[in-house]
Amino acid sequence: MKHLIESQQFNQKSINKIFALADKLEKKTDKSLKGKIMASLFYEPSTRTRFSFESAMLRLGGSVITTENAKEFSSAAKGETLEDSIRVINNYVDVIVLRHYEQGASQRASVVSDVPVINAGDGPGQHPTQALLDLYTIKRELNKIDGIQIALVGDLKHGRTIRSLSYLLGKYKNIKIYFVSPLGLGVGTDIKEYLDKHKISYYETDLLEEIISKIDVLYQTRIQKERFKDEQEYLKFKGCYQIDLSLVSRMKAKSIIMHPLPRIDEILMEVDSSPKSVYFKQAKYGLLVRMALLKMLIKKH
Repeated sequence: MKHLIESQQFNQKSINKIFALADKLEKKTDKSLKGKIMASLFYEPSTRTRFSFESAMLRLGGSVITTENAKEFSSAAKGETLEDSIRVINNYVDVIVLRHYEQGASQRASVVSDVPVINAGDGPGQHPTQALLDLYTIKRELNKIDGIQIALVGDLKHGRTIRSLSYLLGKYKNIKIYFVSPLGLGVGTDIKEYLDKHKISYYETDLLEEIISKIDVLYQTRIQKERFKDEQEYLKFKGCYQIDLSLVSRMKAKSIIMHPLPRIDEILMEVDSSPKSVYFKQAKYGLLVRMALLKMLIKKH
């Protein structure tokens, strides 16, 4: 694996290898990327993903060059193509972490790049490193992946995190996925076809209350304002699902609540105190997973 573009690239063996390395990196200092340089090239706003990757690179002894809004503060503002930008940046760095507003941008970048390209989110497409850290969170918190029942809740039409996570869950056994979304924001047919192919059971509903007591994982996502062309359309869906302590009390005793963040109003702050809430721990797990990925990709390169 030279580039990390989509979740479909992984199998259980490669996932286990990443997770094992992440476990090791939590317990020891590793400066194996000293002298290596990472470019974080972000055409969309980001805090967690950008800081997570940059921190991961620095903790491994490497260096970082960065632009937070390349759409406005790079040669893209002058009309330079993504491909030309990637070709130029290749001369400066050993790996490129790319977030872009267009689906398929990371794939385009990988075609012209001699150094590894990591997809850090491409529009409504995929976010494979988020999916890996989500899966790692489930493994760490529940001590298993096979056999879980998980609810993916919110904007499933535009949600790249749930797309990528669904593809990874398709590689495990006895998984049951509940897709919970309002009418008009349902999961895409491509994901359902993939799950059918891999014999993964799923169920679609707009009622979170009817399945809340069945699940091991509640994976909540926000309604993504930036994906709507019309603000009135966004406001129609905003706040359609809100997790409060009353709802949490109906969940299984050892279940967990996850969120890729940022949250807006879909998980009330009162839920933060619940031992089921692990969405801030996801950030820590994400750092470890991204350290493992950088170490593996740059070493191979």
